[in-house]
Amino acid sequence: MAETDTAGPPTTDSTPSWFTPKRLLAVFCVINLLNYLDRGAIASNGVNGSQGSCTASGTCTSGTGIQGEFSLTNFEDGVLSSSFMVGLLVACPIFATLAERVNPFRLIGVGLSVWTFAVIGCAASFNFWSITICRMLVGVGEASFVSLAAPFIDDNAPAAQKTAWLGIFYMCIPSGYAVGYIFGGLVGGNYSWRIAFIGEAILMLPFAVLGFVIKPLQLKGFSSSGSYGKLRSVDLVASDVQETEASYGNGGAFSIAEDSSAKSSSLATNARNQLSKFVKEIKELLVNKVYVINVLGYIAYTFVLGAYSYWGPKAGYSIYHMDNADLIFGGITVVSGVFGSLGGGYVLDFMSNTISNGFKLLSATTFIGAILCFSAFCFKNVYVYLALFAIGELFVFAIQGPVNYINLEAVKPSLRPLSMAMSTVAIHIFGDVPSSPLVGVLQLDFRL
Repeated sequence: MAETDTAGPPTTDSTPSWFTPKRLLAVFCVINLLNYLDRGAIASNGVNGSQGSCTASGTCTSGTGIQGEFSLTNFEDGVLSSSFMVGLLVACPIFATLAERVNPFRLIGVGLSVWTFAVIGCAASFNFWSITICRMLVGVGEASFVSLAAPFIDDNAPAAQKTAWLGIFYMCIPSGYAVGYIFGGLVGGNYSWRIAFIGEAILMLPFAVLGFVIKPLQLKGFSSSGSYGKLRSVDLVASDVQETEASYGNGGAFSIAEDSSAKSSSLATNARNQLSKFVKEIKELLVNKVYVINVLGYIAYTFVLGAYSYWGPKAGYSIYHMDNADLIFGGITVVSGVFGSLGGGYVLDFMSNTISNGFKLLSATTFIGAILCFSAFCFKNVYVYLALFAIGELFVFAIQGPVNYINLEAVKPSLRPLSMAMSTVAIHIFGDVPSSPLVGVLQLDFRL
């Protein structure tokens, strides 16, 4: 069980003048919305586009968007859409570990700056590999926010409304994706897919700048601003002492070789210490039964959700002959995602936001949601199918606030960034990334 600490905003003496808890939540929600706006935009017809084609009579039409301009194959288009995941999964643990030495609020500023420049790089890309690398960097930029935003919300939300605030924050995922799909279609379709990326960068730039220019907040469980500076100063002094001792050989003779050797030794020692600390913290997470059970459940949930999101529209098209299956499923997901995320958070707060109640709510909502979504495919009437599926998704999305609340509360305060980072890594590597192809294999082998 996590160490208990009194929740609430920072003390008055350390509180920046710009800060109020609601203002912080609003800023983080807008940033989260922009992150997922980007994901929706690159999946839209206006930005992603379509391949060129030729008829049997020899009449050819040029492609549109990224696919058309770079003549992408279906495989390359699939790689492009998920390439951000590489940067996200690699950088999440790095940013979480850096939070122990660098102010976490400044790290968010660094991440948003990387995100902004990477999106500009997407707009300026000239072939498949250039835009793919930029999409990976978009994931790197997003990683700092994914790891560090939720702990800040956890620190500053009213004690009786923690899960509701997390629900509001995670509500921005489906709504941001929907806005991005519309944004990409309008801007990319009427102007250019490059303009859509430039627009995203312009929208995010003020928040990247804010991360550097305003007085930063402190995360509970981490050093204050002054201590960060002291830590760096101590490291520098120790390094200088080592360099001075190494700069003089026997009898005071200056030795460049020893100086270089001492620097290399110091860097190697620091690297070993950081790696050792990281491994120790990972082990601490792995022996935390509450955290492990929560993440395992989250992986299973994400696995199923990933399969539904990919194969659901295809099933709707083939079983119920929906010509606009993408639009219908997209609309259902947005509405259910927004109201489900909000509802789950508020219900847990109403029950009293404890880990025990959180698991009860997670069990109930996923069980009911799974039954409803499965039952939907048992009816031939398309309207019954859509109604059951929509209500099922409402229950399924209700877990967003509670599951992340448990991730935060199950560990001690200083481990919260790493707990969020490793949860993100786990649900993608073992959840939605392999689920779609595995379900496809099942369909081929068992003719489902």
